Amino acid sequence: MIQCENLVKIYKTKETEVVALQGLDLSVEKGELMAIIGNSGSGKSTLLNMIGGLDRPSAGKLFVDGKDLLKFTEKDYIEYKRDTVGFVWQNNARNLIPYMSALYNVQVPMVLKNSKMRKERAQELLDMVGLSHRYNNKLGELSGGEQQRVAIAISLANNPKLLLADEPTGSVDTATAKNILGIFRNITSNMGVTVVIVTHDMQLSKQVDRIVAIRDGRTSSEFISVNAYKKEFNQLATYAEEELSHVELAVVDAAGRVQLPKKYLDAIGVEGKSRVKVDISEDNKIVIVNPKQPEGEQKIIGKD
Repeated sequence: MIQCENLVKIYKTKETEVVALQGLDLSVEKGELMAIIGNSGSGKSTLLNMIGGLDRPSAGKLFVDGKDLLKFTEKDYIEYKRDTVGFVWQNNARNLIPYMSALYNVQVPMVLKNSKMRKERAQELLDMVGLSHRYNNKLGELSGGEQQRVAIAISLANNPKLLLADEPTGSVDTATAKNILGIFRNITSNMGVTVVIVTHDMQLSKQVDRIVAIRDGRTSSEFISVNAYKKEFNQLATYAEEELSHVELAVVDAAGRVQLPKKYLDAIGVEGKSRVKVDISEDNKIVIVNPKQPEGEQKIIGKD
């Protein structure tokens, strides 16, 4: 559904140049429910905006549903945002029109597309998110969780193939967050819609099958659920599922670059921009060593 290769985004002003993404690679399958995590400034929101057609990449490749977004005209972007992608924002002011009822809010995208049977479709979507009793309520009469569920219904109004959610549970409690995630799971399993969630909430992200971590504008690592990992590799007999929900994997990009998690570098005493020694051991493991440490005291990172 989504294919990013060596994706670059540079923001320029007269005096400064900021590289938000610097050669990011990402692949998302159709019908997948996955999360993107990263610290502030890591580039995750920039990536979401480009996948959603709200911003243009500076370089690289970006394909969504077979469409090359780098070749899009303004008209192409308008049609893409109307027909292919749906959005759910953390700030409900971006999702909802406050003086309209929930039912009319859900119909707005269908009016723009001139869809028929708008009321029936809006009722169907509100029923799906558990708000059949809130058709006629306005924004101020709904709780934060109910507003977010209306926003999800709105995002599905035009039958998009891709749903992008930016911190969808950032302003709700834990129980409501689980409810919202359950709706996303229902969307992927029953409707076949691909759902990409940007979040800093690790408790939420651990409930999806795959997590992609972004660091310094690049994909740094992936966390794959134990169940999915077992199905793909069948090599996790040593892992206790009740203790471990996801397995962390470092990502090797097309240029052969690997971003190692900070905890591993800290373990061998590597700080900041440094050099490390890389070798292959006799049992075919890639070994990373801090060359500044005395040979007898060197700590290593070893990976199969």
